[in-house]
Amino acid sequence: MPKHPAWVDDMIDRDALKLRFVLPMLGALALLPSNVQAQDAGLGAAGELVDPDILRVCADPSNMPFTDESGEGFENRLAELVAAKTGRKSVAYTWFPVVAGFVRNTLAANRCDIIMGYAQGDELVQNTNAYYRSSYVLVHPKGNGMEGVETIEDPKLTGKKIGVVESTPPTANMAANKLLRTAKIYPLAVDTRLTASMGEVMIKDMLAGKIDAAVMWGPMAGYYAKELGADLTIVPLVKEKTGSRMSYRITMGVRPSDQEWKRTLNRVIRENQAEINRILLDYNVPLIDEHDNPITQ
Repeated sequence: MPKHPAWVDDMIDRDALKLRFVLPMLGALALLPSNVQAQDAGLGAAGELVDPDILRVCADPSNMPFTDESGEGFENRLAELVAAKTGRKSVAYTWFPVVAGFVRNTLAANRCDIIMGYAQGDELVQNTNAYYRSSYVLVHPKGNGMEGVETIEDPKLTGKKIGVVESTPPTANMAANKLLRTAKIYPLAVDTRLTASMGEVMIKDMLAGKIDAAVMWGPMAGYYAKELGADLTIVPLVKEKTGSRMSYRITMGVRPSDQEWKRTLNRVIRENQAEINRILLDYNVPLIDEHDNPITQ
């Protein structure tokens, strides 16, 4: 998962694609002109180009369960909450697919003021405090012999056909445990205007018996399991001993110059964490606290 997605350098931006499958990486190859509502930047705090009246959001137009032009994603709902709590009159979107150049062409270009979901740890895009923490998960049908499996190292997974998205962190752990030999590898970059997201495809493949299990980003697994009415076991991979880390703090991303805006958003997060959790749990996002314990309310 997240390496260090960049907002200037395209080479690093390709790592952001890996992050955004976690958030996930989906999308097209060019700026979508429809419904771009961002206004010319106004002035919030002195020296900050943050619109004081409209919450200007940088987002992918087809990126469920995160954002969608229809407003159905949980980041859409969180944007409405942030707008209300910061006194904004409305929410306006600059739509751009999550591909190389996403941040450079949106936030860095002052076309919008916030990315609703961004992994903590990028020193170039300024992170707010985290508003949730989740992890990659192992997903499998109940009763298929994988009960009790909590790590990718478990020998019960040997020989199983496990779905995983190419170049995401679990592939390293799976390779170390020789699980890629029988795995089904799904593409990282897909145009979700033309095809279903890989999260949805993987869950459907599992239900059809094409794969035995899947390792995927928790918010996607939880959402599509719920949407498809699937009775699946979802195990957060928080007990891995070696290899890539599987859990990540998710923040809101703002420009490095927007210090007062970051402080405002940190206050919103702090004062509204319970409501934020309720929104995320409505989408069946597997939330974990700092001690890797599940958050259920």
